[in-house]
Amino acid sequence: MIPASYTFRNVTKHKVTSTLTIFGVGLVVFVFTAVLMLAHGLFATLVATGSDDNVVIIRKASQSEVTSIIMREQADIVSTFPEIKLGQDNKPLFTNELYVLISLVKRDDDGSSNVTVRGVTEKSMEMRPDIKILEGRMYQPGTAEIIAGKSISNRFKGCKVGEQVRFGSRDWTVVGVFDAAGSAFDSEIWGDIEQMMDAFRRPVYSSLTMKLNDPASLAAVTSRIEGDLRLQLEAKPEKEYYAAQSTATTQFIMIVGVAICIIFSFGAIVGAMITMYAAVANRTKEIGTLRSLGFSRLAILRTFLFESFVISLAGGIIGLAGASFLRFVEVSTVNFNTFSELAFNFRLNGPTIISAIVFAVVMGFLGGFLPAVRASRLKIVDSLRAT
Repeated sequence: MIPASYTFRNVTKHKVTSTLTIFGVGLVVFVFTAVLMLAHGLFATLVATGSDDNVVIIRKASQSEVTSIIMREQADIVSTFPEIKLGQDNKPLFTNELYVLISLVKRDDDGSSNVTVRGVTEKSMEMRPDIKILEGRMYQPGTAEIIAGKSISNRFKGCKVGEQVRFGSRDWTVVGVFDAAGSAFDSEIWGDIEQMMDAFRRPVYSSLTMKLNDPASLAAVTSRIEGDLRLQLEAKPEKEYYAAQSTATTQFIMIVGVAICIIFSFGAIVGAMITMYAAVANRTKEIGTLRSLGFSRLAILRTFLFESFVISLAGGIIGLAGASFLRFVEVSTVNFNTFSELAFNFRLNGPTIISAIVFAVVMGFLGGFLPAVRASRLKIVDSLRAT
């Protein structure tokens, strides 16, 4: 077997061609990793929105709260379910909520985007202990006061503490900014549900949320809802519900992103192929010498494939390292399921790292295979005669 040091020496010997190929592969891997991080960041943000023992109830056949309508009478029935956990005040941990989309102006470019306004009750925050008031205070029930998620406060006009924003034919005063621990709630505005229902002329709820005594009692809740003809509703675990909200947007990002990466990868593969063909042409005599020393065609093939592997792996590591800094970048996009703007961060995880490295190695293999085959097929006599 030809020593690995021979391969590393040749990679460093041809600095210009090797460096260009490495950075070409690195660029493609950077884009590929960024796409995976973007999709994972969106998914993780929405999954983080849920709690293991919370259940979301919406109208049957509705895909999200946007299209869900729940009557007050239905909410009253559900609120009496024995599976609901009691809070510290010995009252059920149960909340009715209203979900409405409004258009607000952004701070940076004066463009507008849809923002979620959620009408909540006093139990809403108690059921989601990860949500904390970051600045200011909680709104007073029965008033036109609201609190804004930190992402909304930073990106939209009128959403910082002390500012006013107008929607629902009413001026609302922002009295607090809350931190929802990186969940989708960071991209929402919360206020008293009765005031919201009155402002938007909507005498119905969008969703119900309950905290269960035991997560295993979900089956009993589902059976109870299905057995009551007055309730045309369906219950889902909160995490499962919010994870489903990411499906359409995540699929779109993945399809478009992967398609772009495939197009870019052809350029990287061609670059690797040119580099390896040049290496074969410049080392024809070396190949002939190796063959005359007794190294087999298979050893030559493996050596050139290994050289291509080293180049592509180096490019993959560089691209992955560059993409890792995207973790500190916050982006926003429209959630195709709810049509509201959602802010989230790029997120890097184990599967993304493995996928990026494998993608780089595959590009190297495809780019180096044909040149390696050519090198292994060179005849000893012809190689030694080469000038």
